[in-house]
Amino acid sequence: MTRRLAIVWNPSKTDQDTLTEGLHAALTDAPTPEVFWWETTEDDPGGGATGRAVEWNPDLVVVAGGDGTVRAVAEHLAGIDTSLEMGIVPLGTGNLLARNLDIPLNDVPAAFARALTGQARPVDIGWVDVDLAAGHERHGFVVMVGFGIDAHMIDETNDDLKDKVGWLAYVESLGRALSASDIVPFHITADDQPTRDEEGHTLLIANCGTLQGGFTLLPDADPSDGELDYLLLSAEGIVQWAGTLKTMLWDNGLKRLIGNSEETTSTHTVTHARARKLEVTLPEPRPFEIDGEQIGDTHAFTVTVQPAALHIR
Repeated sequence: MTRRLAIVWNPSKTDQDTLTEGLHAALTDAPTPEVFWWETTEDDPGGGATGRAVEWNPDLVVVAGGDGTVRAVAEHLAGIDTSLEMGIVPLGTGNLLARNLDIPLNDVPAAFARALTGQARPVDIGWVDVDLAAGHERHGFVVMVGFGIDAHMIDETNDDLKDKVGWLAYVESLGRALSASDIVPFHITADDQPTRDEEGHTLLIANCGTLQGGFTLLPDADPSDGELDYLLLSAEGIVQWAGTLKTMLWDNGLKRLIGNSEETTSTHTVTHARARKLEVTLPEPRPFEIDGEQIGDTHAFTVTVQPAALHIR
């Protein structure tokens, strides 16, 4: 039973009254826990608030916000190596970790009910050490990181349009992202294997595989398996893109689902693989994204996984 509940919430996504009403609706006949609230700010997206919440010694930390807030809270909890359990009340447009964990979306009472009564499961977190123009940075991520179409699409998306139509705003920016995503050579080292040369316009390294709209980009990605899945795309021109879409939507999508197959198809333009550590070096800086946020351009990064770093209800 949760006696002390810490709520880290993003006031730009909702108001406290809405969350309070949702919490009370979720409690029904259950005992009301002692609740304390910590707001995020522009200067503190969640890490500092989570640190103060942990010092309060709660039984459960619930994060109410979008992908950025969830990532900040998860990063802090994984960084202090705690067994403290975490719940999620997803807000905003993406909510990718919540989607992958089947946490209720657009239903604050149901999300609170899941957080208060659900069984916690171990969830991995990824860590990326990335070289940016401002210097070296280290970040945790719960969904995916990478360069290419995804990063360009995030950079090209109109924020006002996203506020109006949600994740569909990313579709509007897809054409510009495709134009900006050129094939580049790069070096990649997976685990203890020899470094190899690759070419592609998009490399995504994922803890989770499902995106907005229910589209599964990396069907083997499991946030609790202690590994990261990665996808390399290198299609050029209409013919290759048609083949790539067929591989992703049919071979690794509907066909796999209908046939109950567990085998993922790779081609010369679509490569799927798995690793616990990846080191990537690019000849020139490329836009880089972490859990749906473009953080700048990089020419080198290293990604690792911390298994079962989180305990999420």
